[in-house]
Amino acid sequence: MTTKPAAAAARATVHGYPRQGQSRELKKAIEGYWQGRVTADALRATAAGLRRANWQRLAAAGIHEVPTGDFSYYDHVLDTTVMVGAVPGRHRAAVAADALAGYFAMARGTQDVAPLEMTKWFDTNYHYLVPELDPDTVFTADPAKQVEELTEALALGLTARPVLVGPVTYLLLAKPAPGVPAGFDPLTLLDRLLPVYAEILADLRAAGAEWVQLDEPALVQDRTQAELTALARAYRDLGGLTDRPRLLVASYFDRLGDALPVLAKAPVEGLALDFTEAAATNLDALAAVGGLPGKRLVASVVDGRNIWVNDLEKSLAALGTLLGLADRVDVAASCSLLHVPLDAAVERDIEPQILRWLAFARQKTREVVTLAKGLAHGTDAIAADLAANRADLASRTVSPITHDPAVRARAAAVTDADTHRAQPYAERVAAQRAHLALPLLPTTTIGSFPQTDELRSARADLRAGRIGTADYEERIRAEIRDVIAFQEKTGLDVLVHGEAERNDMVQYFAEQLTGYLATRHGWVQSYGTRYVRPPILAGDISRPEPMTVRWTTYAQSLTGRPVKGMLTGPVTMLAWSFVRDDQPLADTARQVALALRDEVDDLEAAGTSVIQVDEPALRETLPLRAADRPAYLAWATEAFRLTTGGVRPDTQIHTHMCYAEFGDIVQAIDDLDADVISLEAARSHMQVARELAAHGYPREAGPGVYDIHSPRVPSADETAGLLRTGLQAIPAGRLWVNPDCGLKTRGWPETRASLENLVAAARTVRGELPAS
Repeated sequence: MTTKPAAAAARATVHGYPRQGQSRELKKAIEGYWQGRVTADALRATAAGLRRANWQRLAAAGIHEVPTGDFSYYDHVLDTTVMVGAVPGRHRAAVAADALAGYFAMARGTQDVAPLEMTKWFDTNYHYLVPELDPDTVFTADPAKQVEELTEALALGLTARPVLVGPVTYLLLAKPAPGVPAGFDPLTLLDRLLPVYAEILADLRAAGAEWVQLDEPALVQDRTQAELTALARAYRDLGGLTDRPRLLVASYFDRLGDALPVLAKAPVEGLALDFTEAAATNLDALAAVGGLPGKRLVASVVDGRNIWVNDLEKSLAALGTLLGLADRVDVAASCSLLHVPLDAAVERDIEPQILRWLAFARQKTREVVTLAKGLAHGTDAIAADLAANRADLASRTVSPITHDPAVRARAAAVTDADTHRAQPYAERVAAQRAHLALPLLPTTTIGSFPQTDELRSARADLRAGRIGTADYEERIRAEIRDVIAFQEKTGLDVLVHGEAERNDMVQYFAEQLTGYLATRHGWVQSYGTRYVRPPILAGDISRPEPMTVRWTTYAQSLTGRPVKGMLTGPVTMLAWSFVRDDQPLADTARQVALALRDEVDDLEAAGTSVIQVDEPALRETLPLRAADRPAYLAWATEAFRLTTGGVRPDTQIHTHMCYAEFGDIVQAIDDLDADVISLEAARSHMQVARELAAHGYPREAGPGVYDIHSPRVPSADETAGLLRTGLQAIPAGRLWVNPDCGLKTRGWPETRASLENLVAAARTVRGELPAS
C-alpha cells in the first residue's frame, strides 16, 4: 500500500499520559504525605517534576501538542469537582483550612467525615470519585490547577492543550447528594454550570491556551433526547463565547451514535473521535453527517486501553479515508494513556520477540507519531516502520503460544449441562445450612487481609534469592496462622486464609496458568495511589496444577470453622488483564472458566465447603451500549456457571462484586446462580440491597457495611445502622455481614478495630431480631 502525503501536515497528540512516574514516584510521595513523612511542598515539587518529565518526553518523541490538566494527585473527576466549586458541604471546612488535605479528605474520608462515593470510569478498571450535587448547589470557578499546569508547559516552550472533563459528562456522572429527594437530576444544573466553564475557558485563554479539550465520554452511552438537547445547548453556549480558546470536544470508548450529528453541528472548532475497533462505526457515521468541513478532526486510531501493537497499515487506511472529511486531520490514541503501563522496553522477563507485540504508553506515543508522519508525508517516509510492524503482527499470528489444540478441543466439547448446578437453589440451601450450621447474619470478610511490608519484603527476598522457598513458605504459614487466630478471636463465622501469598488477585493466578505473560514494571492506576500490574493474556489458557489448594487446606487445618477457598472469576481474569484481541472474548472466557473449574473441583475434593469466585468486573465490563449487553451477559454468566457448575449441593458458592453500579445487572447477578453474593454498599448507603429486593433476588447476599477504601474505622453503632438498613430490603435469613471488599490495602490497626466493630454490630442486630 502506498499513500500520498496529506494536503495539510498531520500532527500527533495524546489525550493524557500515565501519572505515576517510572518508579511510581507519585504514589510514594502521596503516601509519604499522608503519613507525615513528606511535606506538602515536597509533594508538589515531585508532581511538578513528573509533569515536566512527561511533557518533555512526549515532545521529544514527536508529539506536537502536549496535554495539560490530565495530571492528578488522585482523580481527574475529583479535580473537576474542585475546579467548579462543587465541594460537598461536609468537606468545605477542611478544604478551606488546607486545600490539599481537604482534597484527600474528599477522596479518602477522615475518621469523622465520609468520603465521596467511588465507582468505575465507564467500562475501565479506573475508579473516579462521584460528584455529589443537589438543587441548591452553587458552582464557582477555581481554574488554578488548570492555569498553573498550562503555564508550566508553556514555560518549557511547548505547544499545550488543557484537557477538562466536559460539563455534560460531569453532570451525567454526578449523583444526588445524600438526603436529596428522589427524582433530582443533576443535569438540570447545566445552565448554572456553563457560566463557570465560560469563566475557566476565558482564564485559560488569558494564560495562553490556543485550544482546550473538553472530554465527553458519556456520549458513547445511550442518551435520551433530553440529554442530547442539553448537549446541543451546552456547546451552543460555549461555542458562542467570544472570550475563549478554540474548542476540541473529545469522546472515546465506543461509538457516538445519536450524539455525533449534534457535535458535528456544534459551533466548536474540532472533534476528537475514537476510530479503533471498539468504535469503528464512527467513521461511516461521520461520513453520513457530511464530515467536519472547516474543522479539525483528531482521529484516534491507536488503542489507548490495550497493549497490542497497532496495525499501522490498517490505521493509515482509515486515516486516508478521513482526510476528505475535515479541514485537517491529526492523529492520537483513542483515550488517555493512563490506562496502559508506561514503557514496555524496561521489561526484561518477556521473550524479545513477544515483547515486540506489545505497546505501552511510550510505544503508543511512537505509533501515533509514526502514523502522523505517514499521513503527512506518505508511506515511503515510514516504509521501515511498516515493514517491521508487518513482521511483528505475523509472528504473533503463527506463534505456538497463541494456539493450544487440546485447550480448544476441551472448550468446544462444553455442553449446557456443564454450565448448571445439578440441584436447584432450594435444595442446595437446605444442604448447606445443615452442613455449615451458621447463625443468622453470618459474618465473614471478602478474602484478603493486610499486605504488610514484611510480606512484600519476603516476596522481594525470594525473587532476589536472599531467602529460599522453604523460608518464604514458612513466613506465609506464620501469617496464615496469625490471620486465622485473629478471626477466631474476633468471632467471625466464615474465615479466610488472608491471601498472604498473593501479589494480586489476577496476577497470582495468571502466573500459574499457561497463555499468560506477567510484567515486572507494568503498573496501571486503579484508583488514587492503588496501582496494579495487569497480566497479559496472550494465548490459550490451561491450568497445569492446583493453584490455591495447599494454602486453603492448611488454613482449614487450623480451625473448626469453615475457611473459604478464594478464586478470581473468569470475567475478572479477562477484564483485569490486557486480553488477547485475536479471538472473541467469549472464547477466551470459556478457556479461563475451564481452568478455574479444575481448581474449584480440587478445592472441594480437599474438603473446602465454601468457595468464593470473585467477579468484581462483571458490571465494569458491561458494554456501554444497551444493544450490546445481552450477548455479553450471556457468555459472562455462562463462564461463571461453567466454573462452579460441578460442585455438590452442600458446597456453598460465593461471589463478590464491588465499586460499580449494580442496578443494570441484577438479572445477570441472579443468573450466576451463586449461593451467596457480597457487594460494595457502604458508600452508596445500601443502594444495592434495595436493588436486589426490587428484583426479587432469591438467594443470600452480603451488602458491605465497612468501606475499605477509606482509612476511617466505622463504629459498631454506624455498622449496626447499615445492617438495619440492609434488613429493610433483605430478610435476616438471607443477609450476610461483611466489608465492601478485600482488606489488602488497609493497615492492621484499622482492620482489627473495624472487624471487631463489624462482629459487635452483627451480634447487636441479631439480638434485636424476633425469636424464631
